[in-house]
Amino acid sequence: MSKVIDGLPVEHDFYMPGEHAPQEQVWMAWPVRSDNWRNGAKPAQKAFVDVARVIAEETQVVMLVSQSQYKNAREQLPSHIRVIEMSYNDCWMRDMGATCLIHQTQELRRGISWNFNAWGGLVDGLYFPWDLDDLVAEKMLNLMGDDIYDIPMVLEGGSIHTDGEGTLFTTEECLLHPSRNPDMSKQEIENRLKSVLGINKVIWLPNGLYNDETNGHVDNIMHVVKPGEVILTCCDDPNDPQYRISQKALDVLSSETDAKGRTIKVHKIPMPGPLYITEEEAEGVDSSDGMERHAGERLGASYSNFLVTNNLVVYPLLDEHCDEQAKEVLECAFPEHQVVGVKAREILLGGGNIHCITQQIPKVKAG
Repeated sequence: MSKVIDGLPVEHDFYMPGEHAPQEQVWMAWPVRSDNWRNGAKPAQKAFVDVARVIAEETQVVMLVSQSQYKNAREQLPSHIRVIEMSYNDCWMRDMGATCLIHQTQELRRGISWNFNAWGGLVDGLYFPWDLDDLVAEKMLNLMGDDIYDIPMVLEGGSIHTDGEGTLFTTEECLLHPSRNPDMSKQEIENRLKSVLGINKVIWLPNGLYNDETNGHVDNIMHVVKPGEVILTCCDDPNDPQYRISQKALDVLSSETDAKGRTIKVHKIPMPGPLYITEEEAEGVDSSDGMERHAGERLGASYSNFLVTNNLVVYPLLDEHCDEQAKEVLECAFPEHQVVGVKAREILLGGGNIHCITQQIPKVKAG
């Protein structure tokens, strides 16, 4: 049975591995909110099934589902995908799920339950309440039988990327936003990340993707390939607001070294679109105070929002004009992986993509 552990992970020789490390499972949650997912979430559910099917070819998938949707999800998903009933407010498993840690030398795994406030709480959160989402990490760790570090800090999984060798990437826009941890300085946040995730260096990008409603999550603008190597969303149009954001990020990545002193190799991946919500898509969403789902609203579309799971890369198909170019970049960066695209506009319409709706569980292994 899981128990809450006193002290900090780094004191017990635990650290957060990179996404490229071996994985045991990938967890997801079933979409249902009609004020975020159009047409009663039916199109989004199909997209989630498509993503889960591809991942399950390589890694075991666990799908959380609300009581009212259990039968529907069970019938739509293949039998080898595990379906577990759990209550939650929305389905962004990357952000509400546990961040898993492994021991430096022993076959041990523990998890972190951060504070979750729906990307901004009462300042600019996307929905209220979020109390059920805030309990998901603890519940999933109990189901897994992994002990828990309860960390009193607002943080979403999509706001950090690690390389597993001491380097963490994030954005100032998100972690320094007044809606997250306004009582903590930049140095205090950095120190907390080091003591909790077992990292030695934080590389701060100024901003995330343009019009990203998460306040600039790093996983929507870049992705770690392996230590010393990243994917970065780039824009070729100097008149697009993303152009300067990506250029500043490239400047940081090109001038920094990682925790091991390596220069960072950057694979540039194109930005799809820009893409916008259509009138038909907007009409299918119930009105909401927090989320902008109006016709003409620019979507935070990015090919960097992909998942690496064991020998597989699952990336979103978003724009027929550059889907194939994105695949070529990913195949170059991951030559030993199978790269599979999944139609993901319905996920994008909800405010994120494939990386946002998944949370990997690393395998434990002897050092």
